[in-house]
Amino acid sequence: MPDRIVPDPSRRESLYNAAMRIPHSLLSPATLRAVVAEFVTRDGTDHSPVERRIETVLRQLDAGRVELHFDGEAQTCHIVAVEGNSSGRGGAE
Repeated sequence: MPDRIVPDPSRRESLYNAAMRIPHSLLSPATLRAVVAEFVTRDGTDHSPVERRIETVLRQLDAGRVELHFDGEAQTCHIVAVEGNSSGRGGAE
């Protein structure tokens, strides 16, 4: 019988702390909208209408220009430009 494999606890913690890409299509529309709304209102420096910013980011997600990432260490979501795209503000216009 083979020896039981015991996971390395330090490796497991680094996996939880690494940013994970979350396919936005797996989230319910209400959850996705809430995540995007939190993101676009996070820094408070853009004074354009919030609904317009949300719709812009949702279109960018659907077009594949930006992705949703979860940062396990900070326990928050970020919206980042897909490699090769540079649309500013972590991907949001």
